[in-house]
Amino acid sequence: INLKKNETSIVSFYLWGNVQDPSTLYSDINSVEKGTCKIINENGTEKTFVYNNLKDLFLNSEPTTFNNKNDEADYLKSIVDETQEYLRTLSAPFFYKTQRDSGIYEAMNTGVLMAKGDWLYFLGAEDVFCTPDTLRDVFKKQITDRANLISGRVIYEGSTIPFVYSKKKRVKYPSWSFAMWIRNGLHHQGTFYRSSLFLATEYNLDYKILADYDVNLQLYQKKETCVILEETIAKCNSDGVSKLGSWELYLEEIDLKLALSSPLFLPFFYILAFMKYMSKKIVMHD
Repeated sequence: INLKKNETSIVSFYLWGNVQDPSTLYSDINSVEKGTCKIINENGTEKTFVYNNLKDLFLNSEPTTFNNKNDEADYLKSIVDETQEYLRTLSAPFFYKTQRDSGIYEAMNTGVLMAKGDWLYFLGAEDVFCTPDTLRDVFKKQITDRANLISGRVIYEGSTIPFVYSKKKRVKYPSWSFAMWIRNGLHHQGTFYRSSLFLATEYNLDYKILADYDVNLQLYQKKETCVILEETIAKCNSDGVSKLGSWELYLEEIDLKLALSSPLFLPFFYILAFMKYMSKKIVMHD
């Protein structure tokens, strides 16, 4: 293993207290994708496995122990197979589809095209509804006739990012106002969308981190109605890429705002993005 130091990462670590994924302090060593493990055999062949087994999560099975590394590798492979087999057994309203895509937003666009209901909702693999009755509680309020979006609160859980995991930042409150031009006021896991909204829009695959913000800002600009709820909709893991505060995120924010406004606002959007970037880095460093 080459242990040559990565000078850029070392500088980043001492300045900001972290290293941007997938880099590490070593030039030839990168972190693997979240939720996976990589196994390299003696021939140098690499295989990547996921360790989130939906079958076990749904059925609440007991933890498995291993006698040796070969047992663990075999089990990790079986997780992928068992997860797919289990998903195929689910009946309506569940539907399982697997295919190659360019990322999460292409997968969401595929789901939107396949959906047949009046409302759309997106829940990540590590996220859960706040209670088993969340859907029933939201849609028994008889508010669907007067809104095209419904949004509630989200609770962040499990974060190791100081900027997020504080008492003030732990709850994400929805907002549907002019402040949408400053920050995304609707959390993706806290919002229900009327499916007809996506007849005229989709998630822009040019945005790898903030395509949901882009859709929300488009809908706000079109003056779509949004009902704000006081209830908490979901509990979300907040260690995702959008919470790391990378400069790439803020470049996307500048681009999507410019696409929906005027080039004359570029200085304002750039200064705003830079201030947000620096403030997050300072808090994360502290």
